[in-house]
Amino acid sequence: MSEELIKKAFELRSRGFTTGEIADELNVSKDTARWLILQVSGKKVESKSQEVPIDFAINWESLGGSSARLKYVSAAMADMALKYNEPDVIMGIAVSGVPFATMMADIINVETGWETSIAVFHPKKQRKGEDARGAISSNFAPVEGKKVVIVDDVITSGRTIKEVINVLKDLNAEPLLVTVLIDKKGINEVEDVPVESLIRVRRLG
Repeated sequence: MSEELIKKAFELRSRGFTTGEIADELNVSKDTARWLILQVSGKKVESKSQEVPIDFAINWESLGGSSARLKYVSAAMADMALKYNEPDVIMGIAVSGVPFATMMADIINVETGWETSIAVFHPKKQRKGEDARGAISSNFAPVEGKKVVIVDDVITSGRTIKEVINVLKDLNAEPLLVTVLIDKKGINEVEDVPVESLIRVRRLG
């Protein structure tokens, strides 16, 4: 595991980031983020936690730092979404899914004339407290009874996507599709909702 990732994890932790937020910032699983933090914490952990997790670290910094590049990638993701039914809402998973979702909604509106709104989901892994739950921001569009496209940057385990889908179904919304930049899990669907990715990572062996 890269020493650079360990240093970044420690820096983020010292700035008050939760384990889930560190996982999102480094585009690794929550288990990997926890392992990285433990390498510099000096804590004695169980042997299972001492093993290096099998994971792929994704760095798309060159993309995230350019609004033009983000727009081109968002256009490709919007093109994937347009293969499915007309969405009412594009929902970005905070934090990294939100820029893609915002640009996708704008592109879809311009290209089709549809009135597509934006929603934001805050996943459980980014929230503190034992009773923390994922939640939809009230500052953006409502999703009740709406057809929703879910957007994120990276799928690592699929747990967050499953969480979003279940929250949407509880609100009688219809999750049409999950679109992501990179799928590290290699999955075609979650909870019967199709998954479309620009890049799919597969581990050989």
